[in-house]
Amino acid sequence: MNNGSDEIIRVLHVDDEPDSAELTATHLERVDDRFSVETATGPAEGLDRLSERIDCVVSDHEMPEMDGLEFLGAVREQYPELPSVLFTNEGDEDIASAAISAGVTDYFRKSSSMEQYELLANRVRNAVEQARARERADERERVVGEMNELAVIVQDGTIRYTSPGVSELLG
Repeated sequence: MNNGSDEIIRVLHVDDEPDSAELTATHLERVDDRFSVETATGPAEGLDRLSERIDCVVSDHEMPEMDGLEFLGAVREQYPELPSVLFTNEGDEDIASAAISAGVTDYFRKSSSMEQYELLANRVRNAVEQARARERADERERVVGEMNELAVIVQDGTIRYTSPGVSELLG
């Protein structure tokens, strides 16, 4: 199933249980054919994989090296705008609250239902689409700002600067 844009969504799923990581990756890719899910079996491997082009990180909470919140905190240090979802068997209001306070984009509790993968895919998709929309808006704003600073009109061989302050700067 493809929902909208054809742009690939690259997901890194970090879970210390390889079977769980692969199962989640397989189901996410079945739910939306734009998903390309890579797996890492621990936080250290996950952090190493961040140098690759990743659009969203999905992490388990209960892992031996560091928990999911510590891992996502380390992700935030390197990539503060990268969407991240805590996808965990454990869950209560304290963990959810700590996740949101730590800057996690979303928090999602695992269930035994196959429907969980559709819900997780929807949350990942929404987080990535929002991040991409912010990036496009920031880029448009940057370009418009540059255009305003550098607006020049050449008319009859005469250069005229149209932005306030530019003509004074350039003489």
